[in-house]
Amino acid sequence: MQIQKFILGPMASNCYIVWPDGEKEGVIIDPGYDSKEITDFIAEKGLCIDKILLTHGHFDHIGGLEMVRKATKAPVYIYKDDAECLTSAGTNISTMVGQPMTFEPAEVLMKEGDEIAVGSSEKLKVIHTPGHTPGGCCFAGDKVVFTGDTLFQQSVGRSDFPGGDYYALMDSVKKLMALDDALIVLPGHGDNSTIGFERTHNPFV
Repeated sequence: MQIQKFILGPMASNCYIVWPDGEKEGVIIDPGYDSKEITDFIAEKGLCIDKILLTHGHFDHIGGLEMVRKATKAPVYIYKDDAECLTSAGTNISTMVGQPMTFEPAEVLMKEGDEIAVGSSEKLKVIHTPGHTPGGCCFAGDKVVFTGDTLFQQSVGRSDFPGGDYYALMDSVKKLMALDDALIVLPGHGDNSTIGFERTHNPFV
């Protein structure tokens, strides 16, 4: 699996483009900010993006959604419990920074256990991880897990925003700790890690 990471916007949110080795069909995860970097990279690699996946619905992870939607014509996937984030500036908390944002609804509402095809040879499994938001989720592949704002390197997501729940977040982190130690953690902010490293070094575990 090929993965290109972009750090976008004033909140330094991580956006990922993911596609299988030797293929041209791929997905974008969390287009958090309008950035020509993304569209230039897609064009340079000759990629066909057929899905836009969202780990959750906060503004700093969906801010570039309409730009990417327009450029790729790809459907948007969001966990069903965060669906309102796309249509409500209050729910996606963009009102908190004085820049209200709303978007068209998602085409696909995900649920626990869904498997998302990445090209013809890879899959990502949807893991519901509420706590940062009610519909926060992670995407687990054979060697990586995209953890959004649930799990960071030696930290976890905030639970003090509207819809947050600290105890739900801790349960979600425990769920991730049941994954294989070797899985590479690709978070919504900050540096990469592994499940094994977080199990032994994360103070919230």
